[in-house]
Amino acid sequence: MGIVSKVDRVEKERLYALSLKGIIMRLRNIRGSRDVIANSQFTIKEPEKCKGKWNEVFGNDNPIHIEIGMGKGQFITTLAEMNPDINYIGIEKYSSVLLRAIEKRQCMEECNNLLFIRMEAEYITDVFDKGEVDKIYLNFSDPWPKDRHAKRRLTSSKFFERYDVILKEDGLVEFKTDNIDLFDFSLEEIPTTNFKVAEFTKDLHNNEKMVKGNVMTEYEEKFSSMGNPICKLIAKR
Repeated sequence: MGIVSKVDRVEKERLYALSLKGIIMRLRNIRGSRDVIANSQFTIKEPEKCKGKWNEVFGNDNPIHIEIGMGKGQFITTLAEMNPDINYIGIEKYSSVLLRAIEKRQCMEECNNLLFIRMEAEYITDVFDKGEVDKIYLNFSDPWPKDRHAKRRLTSSKFFERYDVILKEDGLVEFKTDNIDLFDFSLEEIPTTNFKVAEFTKDLHNNEKMVKGNVMTEYEEKFSSMGNPICKLIAKR
């Protein structure tokens, strides 16, 4: 890579970081968001009480797919509408971001297969029983770039230990990001767990096989428009 390309990449990453920081700060400060969440019929207030009982919550035995860090919900709401025979649970820690997902959910009149939880991802084993989840989606997760924060990355071995508990034996983890450093970390980290990388690409939108059926998140649309290649991997045991 030439010097100019390296400078362009650094500048692009700097601008993206500033933009993302601004977006998060604005979303964190939407007044009344926690009240909306507390009163919404689409959010589970005490999810630990549903552990081992999620099929009862949905009223069927359909597969359960979860998205950890769902943002404003474009990805998971689209999937829920496309796949009525799959139950979806979106997990998000920021109240003001979750608020946007709730607003989308309120417009989905025919949908009965999507619920939300406001919580930190590290508590998923308190909420889902062993083998209760069929698929986990991780989309554009926080890269936690400092080495001392590596265990906080959603593709770290610490988190895959949690996924190992809640996923069915044939369960899958699907991960997308535009952060090549995080992606390379993930490619190296996952084989140290009970999982393996079954498929991966560093240019999803130009990979005919892996892009088939792809549903884009808000960030994916933004980053793609900036010319950033999107990386994706699928992990399984």
